[in-house]
Amino acid sequence: MEDRSDTALVALRRILRATEFNARALARAAGLTPSQIIILRTIKSMENVSPGTIAKEASITQATVTALIDKLERRGFVKRTKDSVDRRRVIVSITAEGEGALVLAPDGLQERFRKRFDKLEPWEQSMVIASLERVATLLGAEEIDAAPVLDLGEIDEPFGVQ
Repeated sequence: MEDRSDTALVALRRILRATEFNARALARAAGLTPSQIIILRTIKSMENVSPGTIAKEASITQATVTALIDKLERRGFVKRTKDSVDRRRVIVSITAEGEGALVLAPDGLQERFRKRFDKLEPWEQSMVIASLERVATLLGAEEIDAAPVLDLGEIDEPFGVQ
């Protein structure tokens, strides 16, 4: 009989590998990290949005959003402009290049998870959340700050960069 802790570790490893494969697929197809894709999709869906609003919507810290926007702007995927009403306010918008990158990006692991998770009954969703939170506690990871993004490593770094 297989050790139950081994079965749990295999399931965790599968999750980690799926996250890794997704990050590699995004990097190959669009040259973006999952976090950058989320930022681009947020900007596209909200149009002419401030970095603070992006941070709230994506549940990512303002500092991380700023770093991600910097990288996306350098690549020509977004542009920053001053608000015409309040010149102190910065507005971020997606460029044609950014929209093109989104078209190239495959349907990510995160989107597949959301679609399937949302179809579960509320009690099933609660059980999954409770189990995952318990696993985080078992791993001593309950205090680690994390955004709702399935990504490897630092949220603003491309896959594989140390």
